[in-house]
This record gives sequence, C-alpha cells and structure tokens, in this order.
Amino acid sequence: MTRLIKFNKPYDVLSQFTDKSGVGSARRTLSDFIQVPGVYAAGRLDRDSEGLLLLTDTGPLQARIADPRAKQPKTYWVQIEGIPSDDALHALRTGVALKDGPTRPAKATRMEQPKDLWPRTPPIRVRKSVPDSWIRLTITEGRNRQVRRMTAAVGHPTLRLIRYQIGTITLDDLASGTWQDIDPRTSFARPSAPKSRRAPRAQKG
Repeated sequence: MTRLIKFNKPYDVLSQFTDKSGVGSARRTLSDFIQVPGVYAAGRLDRDSEGLLLLTDTGPLQARIADPRAKQPKTYWVQIEGIPSDDALHALRTGVALKDGPTRPAKATRMEQPKDLWPRTPPIRVRKSVPDSWIRLTITEGRNRQVRRMTAAVGHPTLRLIRYQIGTITLDDLASGTWQDIDPRTSFARPSAPKSRRAPRAQKG
C-alpha cells in the first residue's frame, strides 16, 4: 500500500535525508526525525522555512503533490515586516512581477498570529521601530523562494514562513518536529472520469 506521511518540519532542517553539501558542521536533516525506509519528500521546503512537508514512497503520488502543473494549492502563514495595506494585498491577489515573470493570482488575507504557535529557535529578528504582522497566503506555484519574493516585492519582507496546508492536508494537531501517517486514498485521490451518457434508443412504432 502507498504510504503518505505528513511532517511538521522545524526551522533550520533540510528537507532531505542526507546533507550532501560537504560543509564542516553537520546540518539537521529529515533523518533526525523520521526513521522510515523508502520514503522521500514530495516537493521541498526551504531550510529557513517551517511547517508541512509530505513524504511518500511512490513516484506517481509524489508527482501529483509536487508537480507545478498539478497546481496543488499551498497555504502559508507568513509573518511579515510592517502592516500590509489594501493595495499590497491586492497586488498579491492579482499577481506580482518577479524577475522570472509575474506570479499567478494568489489568495491573500490578513490574519492574527496563529494560536498555540510553537516558538522558533532561534527567534526572528525584530526592529523596535517597525511593527510586524501576519498574512495568510495561498499559491498554486512552486518557484524558488516564491512567497518570500512576493512579500518583498510588495514592500513587506518575510520574517517567518510556515507552510500550513497542501491541498486538503493541514498541520492541525501536529507539533513541530513530529509526523504521522495519513491515508493517500482520501488525501490525494485521482479525480474520477465523468460517466458517458448513451443516447436514448429510438422507439419503434
């Protein structure tokens, strides 16, 4: 049976099982938290980002989750520098011009700091003269460091980035650094093909 795992990745952890960089100091990887043979990450989450990472043991499911062509919606909790104006949120919703082209329209709303949010180690750097706030951002792309580039483009650099949801799967009830098995049949079921309708037979008479 296909295996699907959801993991709440902590800050400063690589989204791979081995560190191939060759740097002097060892960096934490998935193997520090997950001892399950044969699974690998479906997509990536930057080392300096936190939250939902999915792992599976089959290629087709990995593609359905991670392939940008699948347009799987991903929702992020984003702590940003400053208070976003309506114009800034509108820009995120309609598409932001980045160096690699405009982004697709996103869903962007202000939000309160998530309840029972785990502390980040180390904590974010704050400036006493500049307030910070949170937004909820949903995108259907997977460009390199896209969320950070989007918020910077509208004048609000990202301070902390947490991926909360992929498709219908969320971080709910999952502590930082922990994982659990979930059912791939209901989480990423293939859409059923529409049933063909036969034309009614002509009545003899």
